[in-house]
Amino acid sequence: MSKVLFLANNSTGLYAFRNELLLSLKDDGYDVVVSIPDDEHRSDIEEEGIRVIHTDLDRRGMNPLKDFKLIKKYKKLLKSEKPDIVLTYTIKPNIYGGYVCGRLGIPFISTITGLGSAFEKGGMVQKLVTVMYRTSMKKCSCLFFQNAENKALFEKLGITGKRTALVGGSGVNLDYHKKADVNDHGDVIRFLYVGRLMKEKGIEEYLYAAQKMRKEYGDRVLFSTLGYDDDSYTQRMKTAQEDGIVTVIPFHKDVRPFYAECDVLVQPSYHEGMSNVIMEAAAAGRPVLCSNISGCKELVDDGVTGFVFKPGDGQALYEAMNRFIILSKEERLRLGDAGRIKMEKEYDRHIIVRAYAGEIKNILENRT
Repeated sequence: MSKVLFLANNSTGLYAFRNELLLSLKDDGYDVVVSIPDDEHRSDIEEEGIRVIHTDLDRRGMNPLKDFKLIKKYKKLLKSEKPDIVLTYTIKPNIYGGYVCGRLGIPFISTITGLGSAFEKGGMVQKLVTVMYRTSMKKCSCLFFQNAENKALFEKLGITGKRTALVGGSGVNLDYHKKADVNDHGDVIRFLYVGRLMKEKGIEEYLYAAQKMRKEYGDRVLFSTLGYDDDSYTQRMKTAQEDGIVTVIPFHKDVRPFYAECDVLVQPSYHEGMSNVIMEAAAAGRPVLCSNISGCKELVDDGVTGFVFKPGDGQALYEAMNRFIILSKEERLRLGDAGRIKMEKEYDRHIIVRAYAGEIKNILENRT
């Protein structure tokens, strides 16, 4: 029985977006083991018959001492578990896990789930991360990308692994994210933002547009945010709620009721791998307003399933919101229906699972 080890930086993302792959591999007879730094979904994963190993990992920032300790932990883990193949996700498991796999001669597959702030900021940090990625990915059996722009950038920087592949993000579980019932809010339009409340996710532009729309349309438009609160925005969001601009909703494990309640999702992010939020909202039959960036624009057909707007531009978002509210109810429903159909045809998670399972099988069958 071949052993597959997953290295992840949190259990929430692993369970929400990759659980179908874990179960598919288990059903195919693989011994599946996961390494995560938290216990949020540990019991959920273990109840499915998958072994979980706790590995401490600091998700934020670059601390040489902590990162060196992580390398040592991964080396100890891999020597102990002796996996036949390793799958890594997100920057630290990719770089440090990939580096250790390369040194130990273990085949590994890495996934670029997005560029993150290191690449967006540029400068020395970007140069350092580029060198680290280039070093770690040299022996990567297959490097998966979630959008073509990220793939092109990595190839330009010489970060390719032995081969590359492009998939539609993590896909969306269409059985879990079913099409929601039609809303009946009368003339009221409910806008919803789902994600961390931070600058890079476009919260500044969302608040700007929401304030302007509330001033112009009053209670005909309502705005909500759902997600973790970045510390730097705690007071800002409190004030915005007190001023009647937005309703601030804390993180919930099950976001489906909130998609069902809204009339349109707003995704104003500056960078994404492939937006899971957009896929989930579209699967629920909700139109989407999103930044015209890779990782978002692939998921929204402008004027067909929603509208795209210039990233980092609050006025552009405001104008997209105005385009939406002048639509008739029938036109809004058509956008939502088209979004659901697009997800069924192009982003069904089963498509993504088959791509990874096929690559794992190919690598293991062709080991030298």
